Amino acid sequence: MGPAELMQAAAMARRFYLEGKSKIQIADEFGVSRFKVARVLETALERDLVRIEIRVPAELDAERSDTLRARYGLRHAVVVESPSDTPEDAADPENLGEVAADLLGELVTEGDVLGLAWGRSTIHMATALHRLPPCTVVQLTGVYDAGTAERGSVEAVRRAAAVSGGEAHPIYAPMLLPDPATAAALRRQTGIASAFEYFDKVTVAAVSIGSWEPGVSTVHDMLSEEERAHYASLGVAAEMSAHLFDAEGRRIGRDLGERCITVEADRLRRVPEVIAIAGGRRKAAAIGAVLRSGLVTSLVTDTAAADHLLHETGPGPRPALERADPDEGAR
Repeated sequence: MGPAELMQAAAMARRFYLEGKSKIQIADEFGVSRFKVARVLETALERDLVRIEIRVPAELDAERSDTLRARYGLRHAVVVESPSDTPEDAADPENLGEVAADLLGELVTEGDVLGLAWGRSTIHMATALHRLPPCTVVQLTGVYDAGTAERGSVEAVRRAAAVSGGEAHPIYAPMLLPDPATAAALRRQTGIASAFEYFDKVTVAAVSIGSWEPGVSTVHDMLSEEERAHYASLGVAAEMSAHLFDAEGRRIGRDLGERCITVEADRLRRVPEVIAIAGGRRKAAAIGAVLRSGLVTSLVTDTAAADHLLHETGPGPRPALERADPDEGAR
């Protein structure tokens, strides 16, 4: 390009990329055809006269996010850069929670019913919430430890409701009970029954994922050694809201659900937007199992987990938007 061509190409590029004018408008202004404008703009890119830069906050990985979303048929996938000072097998729940809080503020609309399940990441998410449209907030599971209810999921529900200015419907009950009869009796109690009535109205849910090992699964830590061995023999690979899944995403151990205060899997499957928050290489296989269940529509994770999910060679993912039936496994 000579000087005249360079100046014309720069002017056309400015009109198109910065001023938002159409190729037809540019063609009329410069007295050329729109095909000439298209060729000039293409040449400007090839000659490095124009540089297009896609920028997102440094802690977010746009390429991994898009690839993960496409691979697992998700509506939204946000991959957060794993902190360099955190072991690869561990996640940073505070960081994930902050990003999830921003995503929730973006996806929730006025009049929605927001469901929050127990989990460290969801609790951190609620703490990080600063904006939320007016909505009702309901707790989807009992608490991990009744003695920490005020610092856990109950407080998370209250916090989200306070930010949104909406109603809060907490559940003051343990997640896991000794037997189905006790769980059934608790479900009939007025406060808990009132929260359960909202389960069919939930439009956006936030859940956590655990792998079947100590310290990484709430349910695993609440069971006896004999019970853990029993469910391990069924091939459990992941846990979400007290529901167990094998590596292929099939729900197993449904008898456990009868002892739990939690949203039923079929109700969760009907929720339009289910956001899972989990990260770390240690949880990666469990995240993949839950994604295959079709119960999750969106995911907030980190690069350590994403790299495993994108390179694993296990059973193919089931697109979440198909909302596959999770109840294919045996007890």
